[in-house]
Amino acid sequence: MIRSFFGRVLLALAMLFAAVPAAAHQQKLAISTVSINPRTDRVEIVHQVPLHDAEHALRHGGVHSPDIVGRPESRRAFADYVADRFRVRVGDRLAELSFVGSEVKGGSLWVYQEMPLPPSSSDVAINSQILTDVWARQENRVNLGGGTDVETLIFRAGDGFKRGELRR
Repeated sequence: MIRSFFGRVLLALAMLFAAVPAAAHQQKLAISTVSINPRTDRVEIVHQVPLHDAEHALRHGGVHSPDIVGRPESRRAFADYVADRFRVRVGDRLAELSFVGSEVKGGSLWVYQEMPLPPSSSDVAINSQILTDVWARQENRVNLGGGTDVETLIFRAGDGFKRGELRR
């Protein structure tokens, strides 16, 4: 009887620990950072997206067998997707974001963009809808600034532009 009890407890613990990694991946999160590079006087934008989610988005968009790790075309296809789903507005105009590159680090795809430094006014409006068309519970965090002076904007499906200050 004691042996049966411990067997059930061990089985319950095994099931709990087996469920933790699966549950950990359920949080759908992309992180973008928008900051000024004082050396170039350009605004740098860096997006970090889990590889699995990026490949899933490409499949969702009709790309057969995407391979972000092994195929530069897949990385570029996802970068184009990001360019369509991430917007920066300065004043009443959309900023033109230039693609700089992408790379795989750890379990994430990093996509790099840049734009000209806005005029003295550093008030910008941002909308990040990366992966919100794929995952109902997707959350996108956009960090404005760098170091210890960061403002975070949080986006979910259907959100509009949100204002923030890009500090020099």
